[in-house]
Amino acid sequence: MANRSLWMRTAGVCASLLVLGLSAAASTHSASRAVRAPAKPGHIFIIVLENQSYARTFGPNSQAPYLARELSAKGALLRKYYGIGHNSLPNYIALVSGLAPNAAAQRDCKKFTEFVLAQPTLDENGQVLGNGCVYPAIVPMIGDQLEMAGKSWRGYMQDLGNDKSKAVEECGHPPLGQDDPTTRRTPADQYATKHNPFYYIHGFIDHRGRCVTHVVNLRHLEDDLKSVSTTPNYSFITPNLCDDGHDAPCIDHAPGGLVQANGFLRKWVPRIMDSPAYKADGVLIITFDESSGPPGMDSSACCGEKGLPGSSTLPGGDGPGGGVVGAVVLSPFVKPNTISDVPYNHYSTLRWVEDQFGLPHLGYAAAAGLVTFGEDVFARP
Repeated sequence: MANRSLWMRTAGVCASLLVLGLSAAASTHSASRAVRAPAKPGHIFIIVLENQSYARTFGPNSQAPYLARELSAKGALLRKYYGIGHNSLPNYIALVSGLAPNAAAQRDCKKFTEFVLAQPTLDENGQVLGNGCVYPAIVPMIGDQLEMAGKSWRGYMQDLGNDKSKAVEECGHPPLGQDDPTTRRTPADQYATKHNPFYYIHGFIDHRGRCVTHVVNLRHLEDDLKSVSTTPNYSFITPNLCDDGHDAPCIDHAPGGLVQANGFLRKWVPRIMDSPAYKADGVLIITFDESSGPPGMDSSACCGEKGLPGSSTLPGGDGPGGGVVGAVVLSPFVKPNTISDVPYNHYSTLRWVEDQFGLPHLGYAAAAGLVTFGEDVFARP
């Protein structure tokens, strides 16, 4: 009887130990899975280049082999990524505010005119109705959202402030109602306001302290990349009119075009990818504002893109959009040699950025059914 009692006590202890062991193993497995689970991107970099079609950039005779071959092999190539209009400025504004182009913006706002409202509020699609260049304070943009969420951001503009007769670095937007002096290039300063979307938002430029802090010359990026704490959660990077591929040749006799853009990327992409912030949770998106040949101007669109309500002008001028430009997405979360044929556009990119930081969707980034980057791009745990 004593032996039976001892046996039962021993069996009970063993059973308890087995349960504890299984529980511990399950906890360890869960913890292991939690450690391996991918973090959300916390540092997003966007580089916008200029005026190239997908066929020209990524085709077999590309003059940008670093982008078309080396970088696309390291990440995801988006073969059906579209601009949203012509000319340049509407695409930049769409990336930060979700606004469709109005007639003045489509002409790249060579005069820095006030936007004239057709109605005092945004419409049901988050669009501001009317015409002009500098949008009223009722128009929000991604920087406003990030600051409200406690996130950091900066726009890095190459050559901004190099020639102070054209623009100073400290919130150097053109005077309201006057011609934009940055349409004039000099060898030492090929910055263009039309590639800096933040200066077209009254709610930003009217607060000089914010403006000075958040939009700076590109040279500051090198120092900001030195640590995670100094790297903004969102970085919008604009090369000058030569290094972005816009001019060919350039005023300083550089070749320009894709050759020049390729050189810019060779310099800056390794710096970004070697930074602590990128290695921790970074995503780098490289794309173009709009497509231009060959063989001619491409004004095709995707994703159910709509124009500005009440406007008789299509976003692409002679078509609904800005054509196929392509994009490359690089990240520790992206499997090398990924190829996606899911259609995306600049509104998709804005919506994806907002989703990473838990922000509401602005303008046409909130369009029903708009697709954002998914497992076709971010396939790696």
